[in-house]
Amino acid sequence: MNDETDPSRPIFLKPGHNAGDLVESSKWKVLKEEYGLVEVDVHLPEHLLNPRKQLFGGFTGTYVDMISIYTVRTLFKTQEEFNWSATVNMRIDYFAPVLGPRFLLRGELIKDGRSTCLVSTHFTDLEGNKLVYAITTLRKSS
Repeated sequence: MNDETDPSRPIFLKPGHNAGDLVESSKWKVLKEEYGLVEVDVHLPEHLLNPRKQLFGGFTGTYVDMISIYTVRTLFKTQEEFNWSATVNMRIDYFAPVLGPRFLLRGELIKDGRSTCLVSTHFTDLEGNKLVYAITTLRKSS
């Protein structure tokens, strides 16, 4: 059995979600998930590359949005308590190109407010070099 079909391996999102299918999130490996923190090992699909074989910058927001929402989801004890979350603001800073075949994503809660959350997302290569940093404000479900 390979790593991608191991039923005990936590996956990020099951197939069937448009954005998740685009970035092939069902193949991601969840490294850590706890209250306000998510770390994921991600592969870089070929169809998301620019002509220089780097992550096309326009797709970066998809990764940020998914990690931010996943991070907010950790604030709820059950999936049923987490009804929805809407992104209301996102800022992305690019430090270096995101290259494959793999990279790491880390979502971290900065502030849990009454109706909104502030989440940071870090993209690093496997050696720990910072590639992208993002801040996202999300409206929480009530």
